[in-house]
Amino acid sequence: MTERPILAITAGDPVGIGPEITVRTLAEVGATAPARGVVVADPAVLRRAVGVLGLDTEVRATTSWDLPPEQEGVIDCFDIGELGDTRLEWGRVDARAGAAAVRAIEVATRAAMERRVDGIVTGPINKEAVWAAGSRHLGHTEMLGELTGAIRQNTMFVVRGRKIFFATRHVSLRGALDLIDEEQQVGAITEALTALRVFGHDEPTLAVAAINPHGGENGAFGDEEIRHLAPAVERVRSSGADVVGPVPADSVFHRLLTGHYDGVLSQYHDQGHIAAKTFDFDGTVSVTVGLPILRTSVDHGTAFDIAGGGVAEHGTMRSAFLHGADFARFADRVRAEYGS
Repeated sequence: MTERPILAITAGDPVGIGPEITVRTLAEVGATAPARGVVVADPAVLRRAVGVLGLDTEVRATTSWDLPPEQEGVIDCFDIGELGDTRLEWGRVDARAGAAAVRAIEVATRAAMERRVDGIVTGPINKEAVWAAGSRHLGHTEMLGELTGAIRQNTMFVVRGRKIFFATRHVSLRGALDLIDEEQQVGAITEALTALRVFGHDEPTLAVAAINPHGGENGAFGDEEIRHLAPAVERVRSSGADVVGPVPADSVFHRLLTGHYDGVLSQYHDQGHIAAKTFDFDGTVSVTVGLPILRTSVDHGTAFDIAGGGVAEHGTMRSAFLHGADFARFADRVRAEYGS
């Protein structure tokens, strides 16, 4: 890692709120921030966002990672050369916007793989626009997996320094229950413990969330805890890991946030999302684990309904940037653990 980390920031869909929250974040943190942020986008997109927000900020374009000295009030933009000065309509699905979002991800990821930057911070993309541009990927994570050669990626939420992992993600609740078995749980627990160690918890403590009310009440409300979760916890514990559970989901996140554990393995998408975002929506940051590069991200969409209005809250992007700056000290661990 460089003495002061450099983060490549993709602004997301050019006609969503990504450009606004990106320039507002960088204008706010300034040149004395704990990392240097360089936006990967078309400069005209950022200049339009600056104008919408009424910021006294200059956008300085570059096409090289040999960056000029920083200046207060100046946002550096690595020009991807995709849209030029073309102005697209705010808040509309557009294949050209999708292509620009994909191009930015490709450029930023390549820079991270080549160690020109210490990590990437990603803004929100619109899946319809990306698909209209010809991408076959479901989203950011799948795209980054192909670009980096990573075989398996997962999501780690960070909220107030605590981590939340997901045994299942983008499937229906019924589908999530069908995916869960003892072997799947052992794998998810092991991956979560590995990620905790990579990100600074040398002797991590992990709780496994239950699925059913009251943890199933010994089978009265469901038997997944008996058949799948408890045996998996015991198997991993037998190797010396500090894992507990299954812990009823109505208390496990409170115990996480009050310091009893370093992380929680949630069993399905909304179980972990609701807990984190209710506690601190703007402070919840998504980190992709399993990639050979550091990637933090906002965890919200493009908000087309308010894009271009200058009213988008930038707290999540600010948190993603500052967490990226902090986690850059683990960039070498990330490469060592998840690199080929």
